[in-house]
Amino acid sequence: MRTGMLGLVVVAGLVIGVALAAPERHEAGSARGIPYQVQSTAANPDMLAVSANVGDKYQQLTIIDPKQRVMSVYHIEFATGRIALRSVRAFQFDLQMKQFNGKEPLPEEIQSLLAPR
Repeated sequence: MRTGMLGLVVVAGLVIGVALAAPERHEAGSARGIPYQVQSTAANPDMLAVSANVGDKYQQLTIIDPKQRVMSVYHIEFATGRIALRSVRAFQFDLQMKQFNGKEPLPEEIQSLLAPR
């Protein structure tokens, strides 16, 4: 259970990191220019929703279900309100990886430095 929650935090962090790194993302009226909003839905407190405005074209909504370990991404066009499902991914196996596209120091290198001698 603890590993699952840690995995959820990592995935949510990645989603937020992508939202911060992408160009042309903004939120109108935001004092600090933070381009996303994170909230738990009232109907289901076990769901996590992350919303980010992408330029002036659409809003991106990412929904994470930590119990099923699945996330989905939707784009909502500002002009028409049209909703398009862009991606769905089960991430339970992602969370079992030690590294992917990692940069040094890699997890094994850190572990070897911390291991008792």
